[in-house]
Amino acid sequence: MIEVVCGVISDDAGKVLACRRSQDRHLGGLWEFPGGKVEEGENPEAALARELLEELGIVVGVGERLDSVVEWTDGAVAIRLTGFRCAINSGDIQALEHDEIRWCGLDELAGLDWAEADVPLVQEISNLKNQLSRKTSAD
Repeated sequence: MIEVVCGVISDDAGKVLACRRSQDRHLGGLWEFPGGKVEEGENPEAALARELLEELGIVVGVGERLDSVVEWTDGAVAIRLTGFRCAINSGDIQALEHDEIRWCGLDELAGLDWAEADVPLVQEISNLKNQLSRKTSAD
C-alpha cells in the first residue's frame, strides 16, 4: 500500500483549493486535493510540504491531520490517503502538475468530479462547515 498525503488549503475567505489532474496522468480529469507519495524515511508532514512545493510552487505550513484516512484501490494501485490542513507561507500558486486549479466555496466542492479517494475528505470538510453553521445558528 502506497502512503499518500494531501493538503487542504484554505484562503482568508474560507475557500478551498481544488486541483484537476492532467488528462495524461492516472485518473486524469478528476479533481483532488494536492499532494503525493510519502518517500521512504520521510514523515507525512515533510512529504506534503515537499509535494506542494513541487506541484504548486508554494511553501506551506502543515497543520492538523484530518480525521478521514482513506484506503483505496483500483485493482492496480492501492493507496492510503491522509489529509492535512495547510497554510501558504510563501510563493504564488502555479499549476505545475495540474491542468486547472480553482478556489471553491465549501458548497461548491460537491459539484466537482473528485477522485474517489478524495471524496471522504470532501465530505469531512463539508460536515465541518455544517457543524459550524448549526453551532452558530444555535448560539
